[in-house]
Amino acid sequence: MIVEGKDYRTIWMEKGRVFMIEQNLLPFEFSIYESDDYQTTCHAIKTMIVRGAGAIGAAAGFAMAQAFQRAPVSGFLPYVEKAKADIENTRPTARNLFYAVEIVFEAGLQSISKAVDAAQAIADKDASDSQAIGNFGNHLIKPGFRIETHCNAGWLAFVDYGTALAPIYKAQAENKSIFVWVDETRPRGQGARLTAWELNNAGIPHKIAPDTAGAWLMSQQKVDMMIVGADKIAANGDTANKIGTFEKAITAKTFGVPFYVAAPTSTFDLLCKSGRDIIIEERSDEEVMYQTGVDESGILRKIRVASPGSAAINPAFDVTPAEFIAGIITEKGIIKPNATEIGRLFS
Repeated sequence: MIVEGKDYRTIWMEKGRVFMIEQNLLPFEFSIYESDDYQTTCHAIKTMIVRGAGAIGAAAGFAMAQAFQRAPVSGFLPYVEKAKADIENTRPTARNLFYAVEIVFEAGLQSISKAVDAAQAIADKDASDSQAIGNFGNHLIKPGFRIETHCNAGWLAFVDYGTALAPIYKAQAENKSIFVWVDETRPRGQGARLTAWELNNAGIPHKIAPDTAGAWLMSQQKVDMMIVGADKIAANGDTANKIGTFEKAITAKTFGVPFYVAAPTSTFDLLCKSGRDIIIEERSDEEVMYQTGVDESGILRKIRVASPGSAAINPAFDVTPAEFIAGIITEKGIIKPNATEIGRLFS
């Protein structure tokens, strides 16, 4: 992605240091966060400095490589095993995180250099898989389509290109005159803050829509298709994504709007039989109670927007059953969300 004339990846590693775009400051400030050790990279994952399925996976892989680089000669194995557990405990739902940690850990047991190479390979594959998803998904988009998306599954959520936004970028490059409805995505506002920033940066026509406006938009025939990302896909096609996705899938089915999930094969968990087995991360109620934004003087502030004295629930994800999904766009092609077709992906 080009930002202010420079080509960036969302996250990268150089000489043992991990660099990532500080997503908590967007869209008001573009800044690079630096991490010298796996503990700091874990902090970045927990606090959503880096977020999104693919970017979390890359961060986890780099963190595991950092752990091997910093591990003492005496007590080497206990150190890296603890690091592995620490990284896996940062975000419980995202499949890409566990996928990356497992691969880099096994490589690191052979040599430190192999751990670093494995982490870099995961990041590179994430970018190339996203580009392939864009190519396949673009075939679904007709000229003039109005596309709705939820949360952020664009470049910022992956190492590059993204998943749900990758077909949109490809369609824009082919001058298909598309338009995007951007769900604001409460409580953290990843749509209003991140997806809208990406689309604006890329010059793609769009409008931010309140999360509650989806049914109205679809009932007025203002949405031609919907594309979302995924944090985990079960073996039967049930898909976990940002909270609010299931509501949109129900609405899309009601009004006959095709609802697609875009995700690489690294997001599939064949050991997870169905959505009932997916662990849903619950985050602090402060994310519901408070919002962060820029005031009239340009200062970034955190303010309370909910009733003092009230508590809140804050599940980070929900699960959309496979029956509501028209297809899953992967780097290998578009498949139906069922166990048979998912099985073929890995055969």
